[in-house]
Amino acid sequence: MKISKVTLNPERVSKAWVIAHALAHPLRLKIIDFIHRQGTTNVNNIYNALKIEQSITSQHLKILREANIVVFERDGKFVHYSINYNQVEKASNAVRKFTYTDEIYHLSRASMP
Repeated sequence: MKISKVTLNPERVSKAWVIAHALAHPLRLKIIDFIHRQGTTNVNNIYNALKIEQSITSQHLKILREANIVVFERDGKFVHYSINYNQVEKASNAVRKFTYTDEIYHLSRASMP
Protein backbone atom coordinates (compact mmCIF):
# COMPACT_ATOMS: atom_id res chain seq x y z
CA MET A 1 0.00 0.00 0.00
CA LYS A 2 1.11 3.51 -0.78
CA ILE A 3 0.78 6.19 1.92
CA SER A 4 -1.39 8.95 0.51
CA LYS A 5 -1.53 11.29 3.50
CA VAL A 6 -0.02 11.74 6.95
CA THR A 7 -2.25 13.57 9.39
CA LEU A 8 -0.83 14.84 12.68
CA ASN A 9 -2.98 16.19 15.47
CA PRO A 10 -1.03 19.34 16.47
CA GLU A 11 -2.69 19.65 19.87
CA ARG A 12 -1.91 16.06 20.85
CA VAL A 13 1.62 16.25 19.49
CA SER A 14 2.23 19.48 21.40
CA LYS A 15 0.90 17.99 24.64
CA ALA A 16 3.03 14.88 24.11
CA TRP A 17 6.08 17.06 23.49
CA VAL A 18 5.60 18.96 26.77
CA ILE A 19 5.46 15.70 28.71
CA ALA A 20 8.32 14.05 26.81
CA HIS A 21 10.45 17.18 27.18
CA ALA A 22 9.80 17.20 30.94
CA LEU A 23 10.84 13.58 31.30
CA ALA A 24 13.79 13.66 28.90
CA HIS A 25 16.26 15.43 31.15
CA PRO A 26 18.53 13.59 33.60
CA LEU A 27 18.31 16.25 36.31
CA ARG A 28 14.50 16.33 36.14
CA LEU A 29 14.49 12.54 36.50
CA LYS A 30 16.65 12.93 39.63
CA ILE A 31 14.21 15.53 40.97
CA ILE A 32 11.26 13.21 40.29
CA ASP A 33 13.05 10.35 42.03
CA PHE A 34 13.86 12.54 45.04
CA ILE A 35 10.26 13.75 45.35
CA HIS A 36 9.03 10.17 45.02
CA ARG A 37 11.33 8.98 47.81
CA GLN A 38 10.25 11.87 50.06
CA GLY A 39 6.54 11.64 49.27
CA THR A 40 6.15 15.40 49.58
CA THR A 41 8.93 17.94 49.75
CA ASN A 42 9.79 21.57 49.14
CA VAL A 43 12.27 23.23 46.79
CA ASN A 44 14.79 23.82 49.62
CA ASN A 45 15.01 20.11 50.37
CA ILE A 46 15.40 19.29 46.68
CA TYR A 47 18.24 21.67 45.92
CA ASN A 48 20.07 20.92 49.17
CA ALA A 49 19.85 17.14 48.67
CA LEU A 50 20.78 17.23 44.98
CA LYS A 51 23.38 19.99 45.47
CA ILE A 52 22.05 22.25 42.73
CA GLU A 53 21.20 25.93 42.74
CA GLN A 54 17.75 26.99 43.90
CA SER A 55 17.06 28.85 40.64
CA ILE A 56 17.92 25.79 38.54
CA THR A 57 15.73 23.62 40.75
CA SER A 58 12.84 26.06 40.37
CA GLN A 59 13.23 26.15 36.57
CA HIS A 60 13.10 22.36 36.36
CA LEU A 61 10.12 22.19 38.74
CA LYS A 62 8.30 24.70 36.52
CA ILE A 63 8.75 22.40 33.52
CA LEU A 64 7.55 19.41 35.56
CA ARG A 65 4.51 21.39 36.77
CA GLU A 66 3.63 22.46 33.21
CA ALA A 67 3.70 18.80 32.19
CA ASN A 68 1.57 17.96 35.25
CA ILE A 69 4.23 15.48 36.38
CA VAL A 70 4.43 17.15 39.79
CA VAL A 71 1.70 18.92 41.70
CA PHE A 72 2.17 21.49 44.41
CA GLU A 73 0.45 22.91 47.44
CA ARG A 74 1.27 26.23 49.05
CA ASP A 75 1.79 26.39 52.80
CA GLY A 76 2.65 29.95 53.73
CA LYS A 77 5.96 30.77 52.08
CA PHE A 78 6.66 27.10 51.28
CA VAL A 79 5.54 25.17 48.23
CA HIS A 80 5.28 21.41 48.75
CA TYR A 81 5.72 19.16 45.72
CA SER A 82 4.51 15.63 45.13
CA ILE A 83 4.35 13.31 42.14
CA ASN A 84 1.22 13.12 40.01
CA TYR A 85 1.37 9.35 39.58
CA ASN A 86 -1.63 9.32 37.23
CA GLN A 87 0.23 11.54 34.76
CA VAL A 88 3.44 9.52 35.12
CA GLU A 89 1.50 6.33 34.40
CA LYS A 90 -0.17 7.91 31.33
CA ALA A 91 3.24 9.05 30.06
CA SER A 92 4.69 5.61 30.63
CA ASN A 93 1.81 3.97 28.77
CA ALA A 94 2.13 6.47 25.92
CA VAL A 95 5.83 5.78 25.52
CA ARG A 96 5.18 2.05 25.57
CA LYS A 97 2.41 2.45 23.01
CA PHE A 98 4.49 4.74 20.80
CA THR A 99 7.42 2.38 20.74
CA TYR A 100 5.18 -0.47 19.53
CA THR A 101 2.69 1.33 17.25
CA ASP A 102 2.27 4.44 15.14
CA GLU A 103 -0.47 5.87 17.37
CA ILE A 104 1.03 9.39 17.45
CA TYR A 105 0.01 9.89 13.83
CA HIS A 106 -2.55 8.50 11.46
CA LEU A 107 -1.60 7.15 8.07
CA SER A 108 -4.18 7.18 5.33
CA ARG A 109 -3.28 4.40 2.94
CA ALA A 110 -4.30 4.30 -0.70
CA SER A 111 -4.66 0.97 -2.42
CA MET A 112 -2.01 0.22 -4.97
CA PRO A 113 -3.47 -0.37 -8.43
